[in-house]
Amino acid sequence: MNAAHVRSADRALSVGTWLIVGGAMLFSILTVTPLMAAHTADAWDWTAPILPLVVDAAVVIVVKLDDVLARLGGEGGRWPVVLRWMTGLMTLALNTADSALKKDLVGVAVHAVAPLLLIVTAETGLAYRRAIAAAVARLEAEERAERQAREQAAAERHRAAEVRAREEREHAAMLAREQREHEARLAREQTEREEAARRDERAEREARERAEREARERREREREQQQRERERREREAEQRRETERLAQEQAARRQREEAAEREARERAALLAAGPVNTKLPEDRARMVVAAASAEGLPIRAAAELCGWSIGWVTARYQEQRDTHTTLPLEGASA
Repeated sequence: MNAAHVRSADRALSVGTWLIVGGAMLFSILTVTPLMAAHTADAWDWTAPILPLVVDAAVVIVVKLDDVLARLGGEGGRWPVVLRWMTGLMTLALNTADSALKKDLVGVAVHAVAPLLLIVTAETGLAYRRAIAAAVARLEAEERAERQAREQAAAERHRAAEVRAREEREHAAMLAREQREHEARLAREQTEREEAARRDERAEREARERAEREARERREREREQQQRERERREREAEQRRETERLAQEQAARRQREEAAEREARERAALLAAGPVNTKLPEDRARMVVAAASAEGLPIRAAAELCGWSIGWVTARYQEQRDTHTTLPLEGASA
């Protein structure tokens, strides 16, 4: 296990934690919004998602700051713990309140899964991050110590090699001086030839070593160039994928906007006909009532537009409200 493995585990922990937090936030918003809408005045129904968003924002702050503090090896004191548990218990209470009011124990158990998982994940993730930060620091310290030891050993070997080379040169010079002192000119010439041969051999060896060093450096430069080229191609491919994704998102957004505009024009066309004196066909009457309900017209005005009775129009309005209420509940259950 090295620092790279520990960092990989830290990334996996971060990704998993944020997936759980995101899923719990989405589940909480879908579950709590209908409850808030049911206990809020009709004129303020649009404020129903605010409370779950505020609580979930607190959850995000707690998880993010705990992550930063754990990486820095710091401690936030008592208040982060209070905020972490308070947001978790609030999320648990809001998610299970509707089922508890209905005395649905199975619903309470099902809706308690995500908040409890969020609470335990926040506490466990904090402990894991602190342990991972300590492990990373320890591994990096060990790697620095090993690197320094290797550098020191290489420096000592280099100094020892220089000392041996200097001693060898001094010994050869001493032998040469003794030989020059005891032998004649022929011996001196022989010595000179031997020295020349040694110089040639040393020059050849140095040239060979220089050629090998240059070949290694050239291969290293080629590998680096290939690596840079590969990274450049990967960046270009990533940019192309990002451009394609943005284009697809823009096309989907334009399609949704066009569909909304088309529906608005259809409702406006149905309502523009004005009051009628005779009953419209039922299919068209239902379309007129649906448009009137979407535009927030009174029931009497809708009855005048379609020619049907107020009781019939009231039943259609109720169907529209039931449909709009059932859809968010079904999404929350999913």
